[in-house]
Amino acid sequence: MSGIFGALRLPASVVFGSGQRKGIGMMTAQIGRRALVCTDARMGQDAEFKAIVADIAANGVEVKVYDRTEADLPMAGITACVEEYAGYKPDVVLGIGGGSCMDMAKCVAVLLQHGGSLRDYYGENKIPGPVAPVIAVPTTSGTGSEVTPVAVIADTERGTKVGISSPYLIPRVAVCDPELTLTCPPGLTAVSGADALTHAIESFTAARRDVTPDLTVKNVFVGKNALSDVFGLLALKNIFEALPTAVKDGTNIAAREKMMLASLAAGCAFGTAGTAAAHAIQYPVGNETHTPHGMGVALLMPYVMEFNRPACVSAFAEIARAIGLSGNDGAGTDEELSHRLIDAVAALLKEIKIPVTLKELGLPEDKQDWTAEAAIGAARLVNNNPRKLDVDAMKAITRAAFTGDRAALAS
Repeated sequence: MSGIFGALRLPASVVFGSGQRKGIGMMTAQIGRRALVCTDARMGQDAEFKAIVADIAANGVEVKVYDRTEADLPMAGITACVEEYAGYKPDVVLGIGGGSCMDMAKCVAVLLQHGGSLRDYYGENKIPGPVAPVIAVPTTSGTGSEVTPVAVIADTERGTKVGISSPYLIPRVAVCDPELTLTCPPGLTAVSGADALTHAIESFTAARRDVTPDLTVKNVFVGKNALSDVFGLLALKNIFEALPTAVKDGTNIAAREKMMLASLAAGCAFGTAGTAAAHAIQYPVGNETHTPHGMGVALLMPYVMEFNRPACVSAFAEIARAIGLSGNDGAGTDEELSHRLIDAVAALLKEIKIPVTLKELGLPEDKQDWTAEAAIGAARLVNNNPRKLDVDAMKAITRAAFTGDRAALAS
C-alpha cells in the first residue's frame, strides 16, 4: 500500500524561545510538589541554573539538586542518584544541561518508577509503562534529547555505550531557551551542532519501512516519513544558516536561536525516523578513541553520504534545494545537486574544525576493519540505512574514513 505515512511522538508540551526558562517554576508546580533536578558540577554553579532552582522553590515546590552528572553518563552515577533520592519520591524529575544531564533525568525517572537495573531496559521497548514525569531543559544545541525516546549510558563494566529506547522516555515537557546556550564554548558548540546536522541528515534519508498498522506499536524508530521529514528540513536550513556564526561568535543570539531550533527539530525528526550508519560506526569508534559522539558521527557523515548517494539522489537533491545550493534559478539536476550537497556538508564540517579522518580522531590503523565488524552488529541502525549494508560495505566506509579518500566510495 502506498500513500502518505507519517509518525511523530513528542512531549506533551514543547516551549521554545529566549526567556522561556522563567516559566519552568510554574510548569513544575503544575505537575507536582516535589522536584529532583539533575545537572552537572559546572551547571550547578551557574547563576542562571540557580535562578531556575529558586524559581521552582518560589512556586511552592520542594526541590533537591543532584549536580554530579558525568559526561557519557556512567551507570554508577545514575545508580548513586537513584539510591540517594529514592526515599524522597519526587513527583517530577528535571534534566537541565547537555544530553547527559537530560538522559540522567530520563534514566532516574525509569528507575524511580520501575526499579531494577538499567540493564533490564537495554534495547527497544523494554520499559513496561509510564515513568516519573520529566522536564528537559537543554543548555547545548545538539542532542535533541529533550524530545527523543532515547537515553545513552556508559556501561563501564562492559566497556561500551548502550542505548535505551522507548516512547515512555520522552519527556513530559521540553523547555528550549536559546539564552542558556550563550556560555557554551566554541568547541562544544561545533560538536553539538555537528551532532544535530547528522541527526537531521540520517533521519531525512532513513530507509522507508513497509507500512503496517503495528509499525509504530512494535518499533520505536519507523524510518523516513512525511512528518519527520518536515522537521529534518527545518533543522538543516537553520544549521547551514547559523552554525559557523554560532561557533565564531557565541554571543550572537540570532545564531544561537537558529541552532537551538535546529537541534530541537532534528530531535523531533530522528526521535521517530531513527538514525543509521554514521551512528552505528561511531559507537565502536567512540569507545576506542574516547572522542565526543557528535564529533565522530559528523566526521563519518560525508563518507556515509558518499556510500548512500545512489539510494538517496532525490533526497539529497531535496536537501540541497532547501539549503539554497541550487541558486536563485533552481539550476542543477538531482544528480548534480546530490554531489553538491555532500561537498557542502564536508565544507561546513571543515569550517567548524571537525576532524576529517578517523586517523586524526586517534583510531589505530589496525582497528579499521574491527570497527566495521563491530558496527555491523548495531542491527537497528544498520537496517535503517537507506542503502543495504554488509560487512564489506562497512569496511569500505571505515577505510575511506580512515584515509580521507571519499572518492573511493563514489559511484
